[in-house]
Amino acid sequence: MTSSKTTLDSSGARHDGSAARTVARDVFFVSDGTGVTAETMGQSVLAQFDGLQARTHRIAFVDSPQRADEALARIHQAHRTSGQRPVVFSTLVDPQINAIVGGADALVLDLLASFVSPLETELGIRSTHTIGRSHGLMDAERYKNRIEAIKFAMAHDDGQSAAELARAEIILVGVSRSGKTPTSLYLAMQYGIKAANYPLTPDDFERDALPGTLHPFRAKLFGLSISPERLAEIRTERRPNSHYASVENCRYEVAQAERLMRITGVRWMSSTSKSIEEIAATILQDFLRHGG
Repeated sequence: MTSSKTTLDSSGARHDGSAARTVARDVFFVSDGTGVTAETMGQSVLAQFDGLQARTHRIAFVDSPQRADEALARIHQAHRTSGQRPVVFSTLVDPQINAIVGGADALVLDLLASFVSPLETELGIRSTHTIGRSHGLMDAERYKNRIEAIKFAMAHDDGQSAAELARAEIILVGVSRSGKTPTSLYLAMQYGIKAANYPLTPDDFERDALPGTLHPFRAKLFGLSISPERLAEIRTERRPNSHYASVENCRYEVAQAERLMRITGVRWMSSTSKSIEEIAATILQDFLRHGG
């Protein structure tokens, strides 16, 4: 069983100009398998709520009453600690196990029940309620997709190839060492998303334009920025005492990159104080909002 922290909030204003309400809540993804399906579906729903700060926990392989009791204890502990009812996304199949977790003092959303009962009625047959029945085929297909996405991200890292950019689902842009490469690989490994990344360079700043290769794919672009001081630290580890790593140059590049993204309409965020997980979650939320 693993847990992680994800912040699903990147904006503080409503369209009417009033301050958005911020809500913090523990969110659990509970499954009798890996939990990937529960988390993927749950995150898609959570992404619709601006101002939500979700402390997420994945509880996988809940395949016995004992494991269900352990999951229940974790959910109740989160409730006691925060004083707020947790939200639980469940893909549990076994009725007994499902009933245990369903008894949690939390908002429990049974993702499978939303589909299984209507399908039983429509098809006129009963589901098997068998744990892990779909994991073999689904996991094999998911693994294949992720391997393809990783290969794509590596082949399209740092603008080294423009081939098949039309296949990219997301294209990250930003100055060198702003977090594009690790974010691209994380999106590929965790979500099977084909992500390319392109650096913004002084040549682009002088031309006041994005790299020409990217023009046909404007809807897929998302920018990453970073504080000049942090950028200088990162670059110094690679090229100490160089103009490339100097604070003055970093300030220039960051300012020009942010200016270029603003005038070309590229949506962007700062990666300075965010984990790769948080960056990826914000990017995915943004693309869900804008239909990217």
